[in-house]
Amino acid sequence: MNWLNYHHLLYFWAVAKEGSLRRAGEKLHISQPTISAQIRQLEEVLGEQLFSRSTRHLTLTEPGQLVLGYAEEIFALGQELVTSLGHEPSERPVRLQVGISDSVPKVIARKILAPVFRLPRPVRVVCREGNLSDLVTQLAAHQLDVVLAHEPSTSAFRLKTLNYRLEKSGVVLCASPRLAAKLRRTFPRSLNGAPAVLPTVEMPLRRSLEKWFHAIHVQPNVVAEVEDAALMNHFGAEGLGFIPVYSAVLPELTEMYGLRKFGVVKGAEIDLYAITVERKIRHIAVEAITAKGLP
Repeated sequence: MNWLNYHHLLYFWAVAKEGSLRRAGEKLHISQPTISAQIRQLEEVLGEQLFSRSTRHLTLTEPGQLVLGYAEEIFALGQELVTSLGHEPSERPVRLQVGISDSVPKVIARKILAPVFRLPRPVRVVCREGNLSDLVTQLAAHQLDVVLAHEPSTSAFRLKTLNYRLEKSGVVLCASPRLAAKLRRTFPRSLNGAPAVLPTVEMPLRRSLEKWFHAIHVQPNVVAEVEDAALMNHFGAEGLGFIPVYSAVLPELTEMYGLRKFGVVKGAEIDLYAITVERKIRHIAVEAITAKGLP
């Protein structure tokens, strides 16, 4: 059995954080050749190349990203151990890296993250947006701690994940006051040919809407397709077309954008998931998010 040399891991961590052997050596007061030799020994033990040396700058490889994630957790836990034995409350902020799928409205993301800021320890939250596939890839590489999305991670992503269903929301249709008043009169027949600003076709909400449109025999005039929910809200407020809105955030959006509800999409409900992976060290902020979720 190969035992991990934590000095080697420390040198690797320093180089990864500083971005160069020279800066890491200056910080640790160790020569560059010594650090380089120690990192090579770590690579031999792990059986993976951790840095790409094809350019003048050191770049983490995919295994290197994974090792860096573990190193961050290991040294953070070590600091907590020292602090605990000293009987002093830890002042070091917990770093939480959150991936937010494009289809998740920021108002909902804000609600989900609220418990994190009520933890007894300070938390530093880093939010990154993107499509679900890219975010799950970053989760696998330990670049993210949790991903918020409207659909669970499946076997198609080739990664064993934990999917926590946090809440379910209905879908309503909203528009600017003038357009909402017009579409309300003969709803849902009024949707046929009506201008609409909808999510892009690959999003779960769009698929639910198209299924409902087909069931009630209407075909809106799609004037815009957008990934970003905030942009869709702005288009709706400007009267470009009606938009779908999650009922869970309807009060906030009507107040923020002046939108008016004129109809309900029957049978269309969207789940919201927190996606994580198994970790040896459980993240207290992720636990705060998933506490009420159903795995």
